[in-house]
Amino acid sequence: MTSTSNQPLQIDDADVQFYRERGYLLYQHPLFPEEKFNKLKAFFEDLLASLPQDKRPEAMDVPHFAHPALFEWLLADEVLDFVELFLGPDIALWSSHFLCKPSGDGQRVPWHEDSAYWGTILSEPEVLTVWLAIDDSTVENGCMRVVSGTHHHGFSDYQPIDHPGEQVFDQEIVSDQVDQSKVVDLEVREGQCHIHHARMVHGSNANTSSKRRCGYTMRYMPATVKFLPEAGIKLFEDSGAGSPQHAIYLARGKDRAGNDYADPTQQFVAGIR
Repeated sequence: MTSTSNQPLQIDDADVQFYRERGYLLYQHPLFPEEKFNKLKAFFEDLLASLPQDKRPEAMDVPHFAHPALFEWLLADEVLDFVELFLGPDIALWSSHFLCKPSGDGQRVPWHEDSAYWGTILSEPEVLTVWLAIDDSTVENGCMRVVSGTHHHGFSDYQPIDHPGEQVFDQEIVSDQVDQSKVVDLEVREGQCHIHHARMVHGSNANTSSKRRCGYTMRYMPATVKFLPEAGIKLFEDSGAGSPQHAIYLARGKDRAGNDYADPTQQFVAGIR
């Protein structure tokens, strides 16, 4: 299949079926042209350099709220052509996140499902995450790991973790619900990506290596999914001033759910949480 951009897509029907059956897919090809990817990496390096010393680099969530320049990549034909193969022509941008594990002390990401943290804020958990490798992501430096096929299951049970604050989350799926025989390490080179479903059980080990590991997660959903901020999830509650704490954007096609969409040319008032 080809894209509407100048960047050819190396995806066929078997890849789409693999994602539907397994809940993930490795795409070991460049997602963006080299110059465009390098521009994104340079943008990230500037953000990282400006990060306050008391803030962990794993926690650079929704940076596009404060930095609308990121829509150059989030709404680019290269990524939307790719996502359309899996979600269809009407696409909304749900979120994005730079998750950077520094060398030596990069935090572990406990086993979790993304959708478990979003609860009922969406009418259905049909979110696809494009995990774009800003750096090479390997077993050595804590690449993402998935439990194949778990997106077909219901929500798992969670328990508090030992040593909260030393890992990205303070809870994780109970160990006997993680089938280690189905764990797959998703290794990609910089500029490549992998995708996973919102209900997929996944996590990653700590980075104790000498090499940094950063990925940019770009999360999309069909525009048939309704965003329900009134569902009351604390993360997305209205502020005291009445300003919403989360925003979604129509990335391509038409709205099919009656959503309200933010303007990608404007900074969103909530900023980086």
